Amino acid sequence: MNDHHKTFIAFVKLGHFLREFVTLKTPNDEWSQKLDDAVTLSKHKNGWFTRENVINSLQSWGELLTEDKLSEWVNSYDLTTNKPKTVALIMAGNIPLVGFHDFLSVLITGNKVMAKLSSNDDVLMLFIKNYLTSIEPNLKDSIEISDGKMEGFDVVIATGSNNTSRYFEHYFGKVPNIIRKNRNSIAVLTGKESKQQLHALGEDIFRYYGLGCRSVSKVFVPQDFEFSTLFEAVYDYHPIVDHVKYANNYDYNKAVYLMSEFKILDNGFLILKEDKSYSSPIASLFYERYKSLELLKERLILDTNELQCIVGNGIVKNEIDFGQTQKPSLTDYADNVDTVDFLLRT
Repeated sequence: MNDHHKTFIAFVKLGHFLREFVTLKTPNDEWSQKLDDAVTLSKHKNGWFTRENVINSLQSWGELLTEDKLSEWVNSYDLTTNKPKTVALIMAGNIPLVGFHDFLSVLITGNKVMAKLSSNDDVLMLFIKNYLTSIEPNLKDSIEISDGKMEGFDVVIATGSNNTSRYFEHYFGKVPNIIRKNRNSIAVLTGKESKQQLHALGEDIFRYYGLGCRSVSKVFVPQDFEFSTLFEAVYDYHPIVDHVKYANNYDYNKAVYLMSEFKILDNGFLILKEDKSYSSPIASLFYERYKSLELLKERLILDTNELQCIVGNGIVKNEIDFGQTQKPSLTDYADNVDTVDFLLRT
């Protein structure tokens, strides 16, 4: 069995383990106990990583790491063209396992990972590394977790903000790289959405407390749109305000808006504010009314580099259905840059 196939099988086994784990009431073996402990510890280290959100992420990855889905994904590339290299991964930590797709892409193409983990999401990534190297010892030489200065890499994939991207470009600009900046996700409503669609939009807005680049942070609505229909449809998500960190953000942002005399709409757990920006603070959702759907589509094309996902029904070519932004497939690459193709070409 060649190394490519061994790595492939290791990820298939990881997927099977994750699918079993999320169905367990209590851990039933050593590794499920270790993962259960990691889920608990990750919440202690990062208050946004509630058990529910971490389990949601583990479940999503479990559903993707099947033999069929992984085969369909990697078989669309010629992995024999890969020139083995060490890839420095600078990972974000805004949502659980946010850097896992890069980690998977580097290893499945036959390259080595040198990872700088975010302190906000190091517990789960370290568990994944330990599990994989236990079931496939050959991977020990292919995964390095870097604590200090990173040296000896050939390629860089770095995820950060617009500010850190300038720092990344300064330090890593001399080697082939993918440097990701801030992106936001939006929804375009026409007023014809069903209550079910608007309820599903709540998943796109509230999952991971809106901290992901795939979280909807703004909605575009027609001139005569009644927000009471949206508030009514997403009311089931109101327990989110019981989370202390979310509630603190909600209270703070509401106070700032009111002191600034901004006109806001508020339902007790979500603040709606009219704003041209794509990026809204936690517990807020920006909105903008449009006169012409055609003019809006032209604007969204111009702003492609600022947008990760567009949720809608019959609006744009690569739109995402309501409730699906946090369930990307293996081919949904961040910033629409094909990571696997990049790794095979460099």
